[in-house]
Amino acid sequence: MKVAIGADHGAFERKAEVIEHLREAGHEVKDFGTYTPDSCDYPEIGRSVANAVASGEYDRGIVMCTTGIGISIVANKVKGIRCALCGDVTSAKLTRLHNDANMLSMGAGVIGPNLTMDIVDMFMNTEFSNEEKHVRRISQIE
Repeated sequence: MKVAIGADHGAFERKAEVIEHLREAGHEVKDFGTYTPDSCDYPEIGRSVANAVASGEYDRGIVMCTTGIGISIVANKVKGIRCALCGDVTSAKLTRLHNDANMLSMGAGVIGPNLTMDIVDMFMNTEFSNEEKHVRRISQIE
């Protein structure tokens, strides 16, 4: 699967860990920044990842900041993006099953590395249910 990923300085180190984890699982990953641990503004990064996913160039996107909140808000401003802020595995599973979320947001200052990887795995490995009620609800969101 092709995955676009980006994070601000608050999740710089965690982003590198997630990239390595995704590549080890066989995914093609593009890093949209930040490329240093220096302070930066997350909106540009979140928007870049979201645009790459919305265009269809990438199958899924992952964005991170300290809490995951700000960068998820930015991603959801892009038409066609359904970015879910997840801090647990169950939410990651259900947002794929029910919402067909195409982007995942996490807070590197809120969840640890082991849980991060479990959330990523669940998000990447869960397919949309295609149940009629969920398809209907997604069309209402759009």
